[in-house]
Amino acid sequence: MTDATSNFVTCVSPAGLHRMAYKEWGDRHNPRVLICVHGVTRVGDDFDHLARALSGDYRVICPDVVGRGRSGRLLNPQFYRIPQYVSDMVTLLARVTNGRDDETVDWFGTSMGGLIGLGLASLPGNPIGKLVLNDIGPVLEPAALQRIGDYIGQDLRFDSFDEGAQFVRDVSASFGPHTEQEWHKLASDVLRQDADGKWVRHYDMGLALPFRSVTPESAKADEAMLWAAYDAVQCPTLLVRGANSDLLTRATAQAMTQRGPKATLVEIADAGHAPTFIHDDQIAIARKFLLG
Repeated sequence: MTDATSNFVTCVSPAGLHRMAYKEWGDRHNPRVLICVHGVTRVGDDFDHLARALSGDYRVICPDVVGRGRSGRLLNPQFYRIPQYVSDMVTLLARVTNGRDDETVDWFGTSMGGLIGLGLASLPGNPIGKLVLNDIGPVLEPAALQRIGDYIGQDLRFDSFDEGAQFVRDVSASFGPHTEQEWHKLASDVLRQDADGKWVRHYDMGLALPFRSVTPESAKADEAMLWAAYDAVQCPTLLVRGANSDLLTRATAQAMTQRGPKATLVEIADAGHAPTFIHDDQIAIARKFLLG
């Protein structure tokens, strides 16, 4: 197992070019590729434990979705939406597969990262071999979306790392129990110091704009499109649900086992939205599905 290397790929939006950062683990010549994509305010560093554990079997690619972490920011924040992210991932895939159209990749997506994977896996001729959806599905519960949307757009500045880390811990309590060291890493991955020495969250505040434009009518239309995308997926699919999740209900998860790719469902006790796959027992679930 090797340490990660950091790279960038240039992507395009209707507003111009931007760079997307990604970490790469394992043998870069390994034809078996796993793409791991994080949640809405998180970064590719979230997958350090999972990537390290699987890097002997996979070339593991962990991008920072545009607007987060080391990646660039979009000139027009209205494009912080799934279609743009899917487009960026197609560019990334062309890079990591050297443009070969006969190569498949596996996908692990947490929350937003799962929706990106779902969008990609629903397209004709897509390269996805196996798909893991971590606590996400076509139905996004409004109360949970409101909870997430409320803290995304708060332009907070903390006087110390500890103050910022406590905030991250508070809004991430649904991740479930973690050690103090694990909480420290989860915070350090998404906090940085600005030019004034304040600690801020490492993403573009413009991410909140698409959330503010959601209406009941648009939410219903989005749900219909997501179900259509899910029904179009043909690859083996694992659905992971935090047993206490407020974003993915048990009813939606059960419905996903009966239609489309008829996902295999695994629930993780003592976790809500979303399991972090830091712990060995959770990593074992991914390993069994991806490599079993």
